[in-house]
Amino acid sequence: MAAAVNDTLLVIGYGSLLSGYGILAERRGGKSRLIARDAFPVRLDNARRGLAKPSSHGHYLAMDLEPIDPAAPIAARAANGHRGTGIVALGLVFDRQWAPLIARREEYDETQFLRLLDIADRAGQPLGVFLLEIAHKTNWSLLGYRRALCDLLGYTSEGYIFHPVPVADGRVAIVAIGSGFEGSGDSSVRSKRNEYGMDRLLTLTEAMRVDSFDLDHDGQVGYFVECLLGGWHGLDIHDLTVDLEPHLRDALKARMATIAPGENDRFLRATSLDESRYRASFTAQPHPALAPVLPDAIC
Repeated sequence: MAAAVNDTLLVIGYGSLLSGYGILAERRGGKSRLIARDAFPVRLDNARRGLAKPSSHGHYLAMDLEPIDPAAPIAARAANGHRGTGIVALGLVFDRQWAPLIARREEYDETQFLRLLDIADRAGQPLGVFLLEIAHKTNWSLLGYRRALCDLLGYTSEGYIFHPVPVADGRVAIVAIGSGFEGSGDSSVRSKRNEYGMDRLLTLTEAMRVDSFDLDHDGQVGYFVECLLGGWHGLDIHDLTVDLEPHLRDALKARMATIAPGENDRFLRATSLDESRYRASFTAQPHPALAPVLPDAIC
């Protein structure tokens, strides 16, 4: 009976989880492939995103999320149309059976994530609500939250850590935020951001100049396409297309030419949406911010 409290998980995707190509992990041969039962666009308030977290899936930087005001929570609301404040992300509903793979994808020990779910079940709370209480007690401090969660589990991650995101409709989602530059919550566990000196969020142009580790430039471009393809479904990704140098636009266009034509089919498979539900929630037209990286033939 208790397990039914968390029979589904509401997850916010703001990087590679923005596209079918990314959710299905096709660039990586289907490793860490996920299938959601539903998806819808959301706007995140008090949030900014950028490349910062060294990936476990290759030698490149993955997307990370930070609050603009560190003393306030990142919150979500429905995203309608092209205009609005905040950054646009994807709300993804997963059946509980996907919890271990969601954890592994985010470099969070799956056994510990399942323990966390069980603790929330025993408390009779959805996981997001349970985590929100912890975050509230730490006054929304990301480092304070990581410490409190580590105290609870006796574990923290060097990669991503799951944080709560209150949604305007009353639900509380979870989102993977990088184990921060300032600390993982456990002094004995050094975060990847700290290890590689990633003290701020970067644009793609800035990321390609990183020299603190052996960056795979081709892999970095490939990963970024996974994120940008959210714009194929009308999601506002303008914050990701700023500061793109001409040679990077050309590299992204070359990838888009082969990948974008199959994105609609991938997205429907990855989110379990049929055509009518998809069109009810998404514009089904590329966001204008995607135009600079789309080949003329598919604009």
